[in-house]
Amino acid sequence: MPFYDYRCNTCQTEQTLFYKSYADYDQATPHCESCGSNQMKRRIGRIAIAKGEAARINTLADKALAAGTDENDPRTIGRFMRQMSQDMGEDLGAEFNEVSDRLEKGQSPEQIEKELPAIKQEE
Repeated sequence: MPFYDYRCNTCQTEQTLFYKSYADYDQATPHCESCGSNQMKRRIGRIAIAKGEAARINTLADKALAAGTDENDPRTIGRFMRQMSQDMGEDLGAEFNEVSDRLEKGQSPEQIEKELPAIKQEE
């Protein structure tokens, strides 16, 4: 049973419409439930792929993940750290995000380490 997300181009209302079959979807002209307009735009929602812990660890062990990471370039280190965090599917906290952000902006690890106590005090 297909559900589809839409946004009305007239009043910007978002809604989800249900169709009994794909054939019904193909033949339908959606109308906004708020203003009645037929100026609806289908929205493609985010998808998520569920991985088990073993699959996430195997992904991290893949050497291709580190390809393009230059240990002398903080930007690539920051991107690598953020990618690892996303692949693990865990929020590693504000401090991790702050360090990753600073690395991605090109700040050196040494400078971040000097300023890290100040980061902790701000929290």
